[in-house]
Amino acid sequence: MRRKASPVSLVLLGLGTFLLVLAPLLAWYVQPRAAVNPVDIDTTAVYTGSGSVFDVDKVKTVPDQKITVTQQVRGDVADSERSGKAVWDVTTTVDTDKSLPAADPHDALEFTPHRWVTDRRTNAPVHCCQEKPYIEGEAYLKFPFDVQKRAYRWWDNSLGATVTLNYRGTKKIRGYEGYRFTGTVPATRTGTRLVPGAIVGQPERSQVLAEEWYANHLIELVVDQRTGRVIYAQVGPRKTLRAPDGKKDAAVLLDSRKLSFTADTQKFAVDQAKKESGQLRMVGQTLPVGAAVLGFLLAVAGVVLVVRGRPHPETSESSQPPLTM
Repeated sequence: MRRKASPVSLVLLGLGTFLLVLAPLLAWYVQPRAAVNPVDIDTTAVYTGSGSVFDVDKVKTVPDQKITVTQQVRGDVADSERSGKAVWDVTTTVDTDKSLPAADPHDALEFTPHRWVTDRRTNAPVHCCQEKPYIEGEAYLKFPFDVQKRAYRWWDNSLGATVTLNYRGTKKIRGYEGYRFTGTVPATRTGTRLVPGAIVGQPERSQVLAEEWYANHLIELVVDQRTGRVIYAQVGPRKTLRAPDGKKDAAVLLDSRKLSFTADTQKFAVDQAKKESGQLRMVGQTLPVGAAVLGFLLAVAGVVLVVRGRPHPETSESSQPPLTM
């Protein structure tokens, strides 16, 4: 008897082949295109802590003040779509209880607006779209996707340059594990500011072009490995003024050993990291592996059924009617 493949075997074979082809497409084509910086971002991160702050009304540095740093990030969708890059407008304000709540962010102790533009896939800075300042390095508001256990060059906007952050193992934030990176910034001159001479120890001069100096006691960032999202941040900024060519600080504008993400900011960052990491894992691992395994099983089942076939009766000589004369 001649055997014939059943429709079921052909369907199983075809479906298995399709899934085997789909698996690498998901891992090598779809997943890399899903791992991109968003263009419609709208988030706010809040840091709190205590430290010394220069009080302009008292004309002196006041210790033990509560300090709040608010960093708002909004994507410029129109410029992002036009350029094909991720264009983010960032506003950072530094406040004490005296300036909070502020009707206008310009009333804050410090108000710093700037624009960050990146390649959506690599997270590398792109210099276009009225970027300000000229940002460099490998990471700033976030790290690249698939973070590695190595040092990264982190852009410090207060410094106006990159800082090397070294990998320091893992750390759990609200039960969620991330990669920990730390670094420090030695006292560095960052610019000049016109101030009354008395502030920098030169009362005989009405105005002095004082030197601005910046340091950071500790930068600590905990980062989601898959997405590069920062789930915890801690900084220890110190900003001072020196007389022209001065060798030591004459006035302290801001000095804090620890300003860190609030509990609400940590929760939001961890929740988003879990969600985004899960989506990338689904597209890059779970679905490809599942498709490959299921495809293999279906293809094997289809081949077995094709080989076995379905019996098909065939006309033989013994079944021929007898010849008549």
